[in-house]
Amino acid sequence: MEETKITEKITAKYPDLILDSHTFRGDATVTVKKGCGLEFFDFLRKDPEFSFDFLMDITAVDYLGRKTERFEVVYHFFSMKYKHRVRIKIPVCEKDCQVQSLTSMWKTADWYEREIWDMYGIKFEGHGNMKRILLYEEFQGHPLRKDYPVNKRQPLIGPLN
Repeated sequence: MEETKITEKITAKYPDLILDSHTFRGDATVTVKKGCGLEFFDFLRKDPEFSFDFLMDITAVDYLGRKTERFEVVYHFFSMKYKHRVRIKIPVCEKDCQVQSLTSMWKTADWYEREIWDMYGIKFEGHGNMKRILLYEEFQGHPLRKDYPVNKRQPLIGPLN
């Protein structure tokens, strides 16, 4: 399916959720409201024209001072059947820094969501094991936030027994 058809169909199905959509260099991108819910992602996965059955990646971006909402959670989906892809973006404000977990639909979301929590401090509501995955539990802060102090000293931990 052509990229513009992907964005058009998503926009037609969920006009109240869509904040922006565009295509660029063969990539379809749709920005949706934070409360889009699992029904939206279920549509992407189960619609026979889309079949976005593979969650390739989830990441986050910190736009400190450059956008209204400080963060964006970015999902990359791929259809194994049709070989097309879509990028879904969800803006997230700093005060309510959480989005819905997709672990119930894609098991691969587990580690991606934990990494985003660890590095950016964005929580995933409904995630069954929201704890650090790259850093130790005593680590203070989230190092990929733009306002994280580069020279911050972390608590020392002793050897593991």
